[in-house]
Amino acid sequence: MAGITTKTVHDIFQSMEQGPASTSSSTTAQAWLDHHSRSLGFFIGGKFARPADRQSRRLADCKGDAVCSTACAEEGDVSLCASSAADGYKAWSSLTCSQRAKVLLRLVGVLGLHGQCVSELCELCEASCSPSSLVRLLQFYSSWAQLRDTLIPDWTPLGVVVIVTSDDCSLYSLMLKVLPALAMGNSVIVVPGGSSAPPVLLLAQLFTSAGLPAGAFNVLTGSDVTLGAKVAQNPRISYVTYSGSKEDGVMLCKASAGMGVPVSVSTCTGAMCPFIIFESADIDSAVDEVMEAAFKKRKEVHWVLCVQESVSDRVVARLRLHMAGMKCVALRGDADRALLDAAVLEAQQQGATLVQSCAAPPSGAQYPPTVLCGAAPSSPYVVAPAPGPLLPLLTFRSNSEAVALGNHSPHGHTASIWTEDLTLALETAKSLSVGTVCVNSNWVCDPCLPVSGHKDSGSCTDGGREGLYQFLRPPCSSSPLHRCSPVSMDYSQFGTEASPAIIPDTSDPTSSPPSYSQFVGGKACKSVSGCSVAVQPPGGSGVLAFCPDGGRKDVRNAVEAAIKVQPGWMKKSLSERAQSIYSLAKGLEAKRRDVAASITSQTGGSADEADREVELSVARLNVWAAYCDKVQGGSLPIPQSGSALSFPEALGVVGFVLPDKNPLLSMVTLLGAAIATGNAVIMVPSQKHPLPAVAFIQVLQSSDLPAGLVNIITGSRDQLTVALATHSVIKAIWYWGSAEGCQYLQYTCTSPLKTLRLFSQDGMDWTQSHPSLLEDMWRNAVQWKSVWIPTA
Repeated sequence: MAGITTKTVHDIFQSMEQGPASTSSSTTAQAWLDHHSRSLGFFIGGKFARPADRQSRRLADCKGDAVCSTACAEEGDVSLCASSAADGYKAWSSLTCSQRAKVLLRLVGVLGLHGQCVSELCELCEASCSPSSLVRLLQFYSSWAQLRDTLIPDWTPLGVVVIVTSDDCSLYSLMLKVLPALAMGNSVIVVPGGSSAPPVLLLAQLFTSAGLPAGAFNVLTGSDVTLGAKVAQNPRISYVTYSGSKEDGVMLCKASAGMGVPVSVSTCTGAMCPFIIFESADIDSAVDEVMEAAFKKRKEVHWVLCVQESVSDRVVARLRLHMAGMKCVALRGDADRALLDAAVLEAQQQGATLVQSCAAPPSGAQYPPTVLCGAAPSSPYVVAPAPGPLLPLLTFRSNSEAVALGNHSPHGHTASIWTEDLTLALETAKSLSVGTVCVNSNWVCDPCLPVSGHKDSGSCTDGGREGLYQFLRPPCSSSPLHRCSPVSMDYSQFGTEASPAIIPDTSDPTSSPPSYSQFVGGKACKSVSGCSVAVQPPGGSGVLAFCPDGGRKDVRNAVEAAIKVQPGWMKKSLSERAQSIYSLAKGLEAKRRDVAASITSQTGGSADEADREVELSVARLNVWAAYCDKVQGGSLPIPQSGSALSFPEALGVVGFVLPDKNPLLSMVTLLGAAIATGNAVIMVPSQKHPLPAVAFIQVLQSSDLPAGLVNIITGSRDQLTVALATHSVIKAIWYWGSAEGCQYLQYTCTSPLKTLRLFSQDGMDWTQSHPSLLEDMWRNAVQWKSVWIPTA
């Protein structure tokens, strides 16, 4: 035809021109948006709803052009959506596992028909997720829907689950929570960020058309993440889980504090992740991948390049070669450009040198790909990088120094290791405090990989079999928190009231009533304050004994002792851990008469009841000793060439604020779960019944547990809760106490982020020995790490 120039394949490959754009590009996505007049409402009860009087939020593409607008939900919309989700839960959970699996598998065919529309809409809204990755998610979780009652018997769905994401969260991260929640039989209310709202609304429509019951998948949109807290306040909500940036996650935790609903956080965006290149690496491949990760892919995380000194010059030379001719990268706005200019100026003032693809324009929301060579690990632009194409480069000499650099960041999301030495790769992977390690590769996303947020990167596990348990309730769990409205609290004043009956600790040890000690760093000792608190007998009159009134300094000393011993305890063989716990059980058996007497005097129960509690406590420790080496990770069936491994790791230092009920049995049950999995513990005994715990100190003193692994601090529950919550090293807190204490912890334990398990005082039957009780505790005492090792 006239006007058409014919080019050979050879000519095209020589010039590397892009082919002509299809005239039908984005037509299906645009048609879907036009069908909704580019004004999207909510998806409630299996259909779209767009109230006319709602405020709207404008969504623009990378060029600033309007894509569509989304409605902002109000109180009435939240109530209607929660009611619809409750009805959807009844219909969805009443189906058999096989029926739910068939519905999820049917969605694979629906995505095949509408995959182009989903893909175009994701690209238009910059919500990265390919239809093939969605198909993989559906296939994986449809299988788990089929096998739930077979492989996870007796566990039941939670009910209505709220899934909240921030604006910068990918659609894949969102669906990594939606699909397992549905597969386990829950209904979901999704509160998406701005960029992922249109694709989620489209998927909700497609899921319902495939046979998902009306109300099982609902979508509410709003102006910011606080809408998630408004939804959580509804009494029909059972659980709230979040993915996205740390700032929005903190806002959600604080806004939902005191509502009596558990909240988990996965800060999958904005983390600083190490990209480590050893001298034994394939340098060309490593540089190719770091260029792709740092400058070409839409980034959810920031990377810091760590290079061994012996090959740093080669790496920098390869970077210069790859960056030559690269164009400037578009930023989100002038504000990001200002932050980027300030970071680069600060880096130059600190002695860093720049490697840039071209000169930075004098102004505008664009910036060239930039490598900052000679960066210092503590520099602000390394710890908290500015948004944009900025890659700090650090150097190291030894393997241990590489691990130290990799663990310097407060985040613990993912890491990439490059070396041809498999032993070095595995040793480094074990030592890094991150949830995912990729060896000689960049980022592998597959639902079979369990990913836990280490350090400040989250308080839950997503993916794999392990990620299913956050959406299930064991048959013999403690009763959930009572649903309530947040109380007005001055958080700075919580726990500052003086303990009752505090007196100077000048009592004569031979006089009555006796004066007990607490246990810190392997030694029985008095409180730093030098004061004691009177323990009253069951009748409430008189003084039964005096216990130390512990405080912040006692907690600080206990944590210092714990962090010294916990890494060594975690590295002990599982059989050595088991033998130590068996020895602890034998020691308790030897002291059973004294411990039983303390239970009787404290609780007022009969001698037979006290003896029975000691007997159950000995048996519980024996069970935990046997449990040590029985439940572990292993190889994962990832559908790619290579090997994937997952294994549980200790959380670190864990704080327990113990219940009043069964003071000895509850303590040894939690203690066994913590130390069997490699943790160190700080235990706050019941303020009402502390004597069984202080009697147990004699057992600890005669055991072979390392000094500092177990610490027992008596005193005011609220005062010690504040000390645990504000200590930056403590990773997790399990709390039995007041509604005010639960609200304080949810509001406070956000910086750094702590894993919380909050319970009311009543509800738990500690005497039961159902396997699900121990499994639930074991799973909450570990965090998971996945290692991906590709092959050719």
